[in-house]
Amino acid sequence: MNELLVAVFDSEDAASSGMQTLEHLHEEGGISVFASALITRGRDGNIAVKQASGQAPLTAALGLLTGAVVGAAGGPAGSAVGAMLGGHVGLLADWARSGVDLKFLDDVGKKLTIGKAAVVAEIEESWTSLLEPRLRNQGGVIYRRFRTDVTDDQLLQESKALEEQIERLKKDVASANAANKEALEKSLRDAKERLKEVQDRAKTEIERRKTETELKVKTLRRQVETAAQDAKTRIKKRIEDTESDFEMRQKRLAQARNRAIELTFRPD
Repeated sequence: MNELLVAVFDSEDAASSGMQTLEHLHEEGGISVFASALITRGRDGNIAVKQASGQAPLTAALGLLTGAVVGAAGGPAGSAVGAMLGGHVGLLADWARSGVDLKFLDDVGKKLTIGKAAVVAEIEESWTSLLEPRLRNQGGVIYRRFRTDVTDDQLLQESKALEEQIERLKKDVASANAANKEALEKSLRDAKERLKEVQDRAKTEIERRKTETELKVKTLRRQVETAAQDAKTRIKKRIEDTESDFEMRQKRLAQARNRAIELTFRPD
């Protein structure tokens, strides 16, 4: 399962060594690195991204995490992140779907003090004991979260709930008196519009996941070419798991989209 990793170091040089460790482990096949970045916090308190690798949309979750770390490093996560969010409260849901919570941000933000640097990466690891000891030996303080994504389940549940709501509203409209009928009809139109939005979101999500899966598989197949012989089998298993995960999630998203399409065009 993919993880989001942050390793905080006392200096940019130490963080650069940490990045090299990730690269070496990727070449050996112990881990797979899909996207990575090195960020520094200067003496003036400003944070800069010094190194970044990976292709969109593989960098999307990483960019979200990096931006969150930048915001959290300005102070306690509750206030700093809240101020950074402004009107974009939806970012909290995006972070939650990616496995990032406010405590995680608070922990990282408190550690990334003036003059320090951090490596931020999305990885997949076969041996949980391999990466952390090497980074710790280089002075890194490690924070990890599994990258979770429940969008497919959410959309499926939302489409089912809207379907039930629409059926109830249709019955209410049919039996309503003149005084209530107009308001109920508006509620019915609104529910159908929300269902259309679910359909569009599911379609977009299927396309995003397809692109992300193809890029991850391409990264893993390139990695097989450079990995140590005993790691090749593990990497091939990661490829199988990545493709299997996409197929499972695609089915759920397609189910959510098809339910929405069917009900949207079903005659009243």
